[in-house]
This record gives sequence, structure tokens and C-alpha cells, in this order.
Amino acid sequence: MAADRDILPLPDYDQLSRGSLESRVRPLTAEQVEELLAHERTHADRLPVTEVPAARLAQLQAGGRPTQGDPAALRPEQGEGRADSPVTPATSPEPLGPPPHGTPDQRGKPKGNRSWTARGPRGRPVERR
Repeated sequence: MAADRDILPLPDYDQLSRGSLESRVRPLTAEQVEELLAHERTHADRLPVTEVPAARLAQLQAGGRPTQGDPAALRPEQGEGRADSPVTPATSPEPLGPPPHGTPDQRGKPKGNRSWTARGPRGRPVERR
């Protein structure tokens, strides 16, 4: 199965989101789009994903032409550059404190006296009788 993925026109096809796939199929020829469509239908057969190459294939068969660009070019979804993150536990900031609503091991703080007080027309407390 890994060898099957290596011969696809988009080598990282199985990791692409639907949005990325929409832009990545544009430079492919009709034969390459048919190959992707056949691969998807025989493996995962995800309807939202099969719609993308099927629509592109219909465009190409109606006279559309592949766009310029390299479908195998570096894309953000490939995740390159994330391996050497400069953030480590030693360089990350100290937490500021628990959120006001508390954490499972530390209850939140009450917001003062929440007892009800009757107010008069000028906003002054009214005595209860």
C-alpha cells in the first residue's frame, strides 16, 4: 500500500485536507486526476474528497487546462520546520495563575457578598421590614 502511495501524482495525498486538495489538483492533467480519483475510490472512498477530483476532471474534460505550478511543492500542511521548535520547558514562560473560574484541584474565588439587597428608586439600599 505504501508503494501505491509513492506513485500518486501527489505524494502526500493521504495527508491533505479537502481545502489543500482543491488547490493541489489544479496543475494536474486529466490522467493524473483520474489516477487520484481511482485511488480514493478504491481506498478510503470519502465522498467530500472524491467530489474535488471529480469536479476538476469534469472541468478538464470540458476543455479546461492545468494551471501553472508544482503540485509537489512544499506546503504548510507538510509540517517541515516544526521539528526544531525553539520553545522548550526551560524557555517557556511561567504560568500567571489559575483562571478565575478555578481548576479541578483549586476552586475559584467567590466574588464577594452575593446576598440580595433591595434598592430604592435612587439606588440606595432599602431596609427590610
